Amino acid sequence: MPRKKKPPARRVRVRPPATTPVALPPSGYGELLESLKERIRGAQVRARVAVNRELIQLYWDIGREVAVRQQQEGWGSAAIERLSRDLRGAFPDAQGFSPRNLWRMRALYLSYTREIAPHLPLPEVDGEILPQAVAEIPWGHNIVLLEKLRSPLDRLWYARKTVEHGWSRSILLHQIGTGLHARSGRAVTNFDRALPAGQTDLVRELLKDPYHFEFLQLGPALQERELERALLANVRDFLLELGVGFALVGSQYHLSVGGQDYYVDLLFYHISLCCYVIVELKVGAFTPEDAGKMSFYLAAVDAQLRGEGHRATIGLILCKERNRVIAEYALRGMEKPIGVAEFRLTDHLPEPLAQSLPSVRTLALRLGRAEGEG
Repeated sequence: MPRKKKPPARRVRVRPPATTPVALPPSGYGELLESLKERIRGAQVRARVAVNRELIQLYWDIGREVAVRQQQEGWGSAAIERLSRDLRGAFPDAQGFSPRNLWRMRALYLSYTREIAPHLPLPEVDGEILPQAVAEIPWGHNIVLLEKLRSPLDRLWYARKTVEHGWSRSILLHQIGTGLHARSGRAVTNFDRALPAGQTDLVRELLKDPYHFEFLQLGPALQERELERALLANVRDFLLELGVGFALVGSQYHLSVGGQDYYVDLLFYHISLCCYVIVELKVGAFTPEDAGKMSFYLAAVDAQLRGEGHRATIGLILCKERNRVIAEYALRGMEKPIGVAEFRLTDHLPEPLAQSLPSVRTLALRLGRAEGEG
């Protein structure tokens, strides 16, 4: 029986989906969208700050209660252990109520009350207020301040700087480790005479003395270009040590004056101060001639690069050594704003070398043995 032929397959035409014409946004839509996005981001940041502030205020209040009970009723470790256990039982999902943290809350309270304002005796605590900067930084940052610094005034200084610059906890630890509070504003300058009155303190705070370059692995007999290359190779650490707001414009920046070529070691622009900053590196001691050379560079940058709205260019001479009196005398006759500061490569011997050297006690024993044999 002959096979029946299969009917030919029917072709199915697939029509493309109908497209909806995209309407153009109304006039001003883009500006509105960006404005709303900025407001939302701002609200999110403020919400996080508000939550953090409430948490620190809670810890402050708990610390006060613990301190008062300790003074009035003689609370000790057993009472703190029980309070911690009961709080964690009542709030199992909450963190931060360990015995150690409760003692830290007490330390937080006492650090900014009894020591800074000893005329407010416990338990008469009416009118005591949590410092604003302390309330605006995370609890982990506050722990660092409590455990790494003894002076309440130093803690407040770092708390304010953390709020101002948005330091992470690791950067805060680094700044405390380098003693930033003791170095800020210590450079020799002529800013009182060379800058407007309202700008003097702000710019002076910008400079420090000494600058710490321990992150560089350099020997004592280094050249200026070697130091410059090493700083550029470690530019992240270099900018961290310079401070917030520095933007690198260039190294060995070319200036042409009177048909001759000159080169600035490092040229920066400071964003918040709206001015150029020249950094000259000296691997030797500061000399008065260095100030004259810097004044020349400042005049050239002001004439060739300084634009409308820019403030006067600032010069910083970083040298291996500087005599404060010589630096002060050298800057007295300068009209351009100049600062002079030292830099330090390391404050200690490298670990392998330190381990290979004998201790002081060993040297003393050896010297005593040698004298006895003589």
